[in-house]
Amino acid sequence: MPRQATMTGHYQASRPSTAQSNRALWFSTGAFTICFAVWTIFSIIGIRIKQELGLTESEFGLLIGSPILTGSIVRVVLGIWTSRYGGRLVYTLTMVLAALATFLLSYAHTYPQMLVAGLGVGLAGGSFAVGVAYVSPFFPAEKQGTALGIFGAGNVGAAVTKFLAPFVLIAWGWQAVAQIWALGLVITAVVFWFSTSDDPAFAACKGRPGATKSLAEEFAPLKNLQVWRFSLYYFFAFGGFVALSLWLPRYLVGAYGFQLETAGMIAAAYSIPGSIFRAYGGVLSDRKGARSVMYAVLVVSAVATLILALPAGSVISPPAFIVIIFVLGFFMSLGKAAVYKHIPAYYPDNVGSVGGVVGMMGGLGGFVLPIAFGALKDATGMWSSCFLLLFAVASISLVWMHVSIRRIQRRQSTTLATIAAG
Repeated sequence: MPRQATMTGHYQASRPSTAQSNRALWFSTGAFTICFAVWTIFSIIGIRIKQELGLTESEFGLLIGSPILTGSIVRVVLGIWTSRYGGRLVYTLTMVLAALATFLLSYAHTYPQMLVAGLGVGLAGGSFAVGVAYVSPFFPAEKQGTALGIFGAGNVGAAVTKFLAPFVLIAWGWQAVAQIWALGLVITAVVFWFSTSDDPAFAACKGRPGATKSLAEEFAPLKNLQVWRFSLYYFFAFGGFVALSLWLPRYLVGAYGFQLETAGMIAAAYSIPGSIFRAYGGVLSDRKGARSVMYAVLVVSAVATLILALPAGSVISPPAFIVIIFVLGFFMSLGKAAVYKHIPAYYPDNVGSVGGVVGMMGGLGGFVLPIAFGALKDATGMWSSCFLLLFAVASISLVWMHVSIRRIQRRQSTTLATIAAG
């Protein structure tokens, strides 16, 4: 059973005011939206860079994937630093450093320089782990799902870049996109710093001897298989969602013969509600329980991906495909919120490290799965083979979840029976 959050393993923090909590949530969400817009900047400017440098498809894939990869891996470190130094400071510095890397990107002329800049741009994606560890202590356990769901809706920043960056690129060039996005991130960092306060968990132990946990204590929960089960859920819900957002244009063009412009608009339409409904997933997780939401997510996802794995065109018509893919995206967005409802409930004193690892695995899903989709298409010749892979991940997650929950329930029943007999 999850434990009630104690704010910190050493000191009990006073409950922040409603105004403080709301400021922390909404300014964090706004900051994450801008960070996500920066994190996905290569989805637009990468196309022009590919043309200018004459990159191969493999070089292009590595370029657009480098921020996703580094932004995923760095989440573990940033999550731990948030526990040690406070989310307000770490969040602000992360935005400033990511902005610097994005600005320097506009002065890169060679492919290696682009890759190095991409590593720095990836810091913007690491802000997710900071925000989770920063926001959750502001809210009681029964409201954390809603709060983290709202925060996670900042994923919509990807749509901001998809809609606005092309106009800036056409008017002033891709370098202007990088410079304007960097400026926006700096302004966001300044506003965030002067509009928020330290999170209660950090404020409660700041300056007190023995309040900072050792690295061994930070990483202790990672010995639990449960953490990696949550990571698999997020690998599917977040990683699968990001992968489909990237893969859909190619899929619709190749499998159904859509025009690229039409395929791109469908992909953008898929990503926006899929991000916004994450907030609704948080509300549902608070009301119905994260476990119930995850059951629904994995069952519906398994059915949807199995249907979509049928041959495209001959069995699944374009209208049917679009309807089912939007249903899948909706339930994936609920799953993203439900996973993060689990973390402060089960690991209230290690939200930074556990949330960082889970977030890392989700981000890696967004990096690895599109590559796997392409490899499966090359190996089988079937466009729908990507959904067989997603069906396998969803099914394994569902079985693992059900077996684990049944084991926990049997253990609890044995304990209650022992107490009653005694």
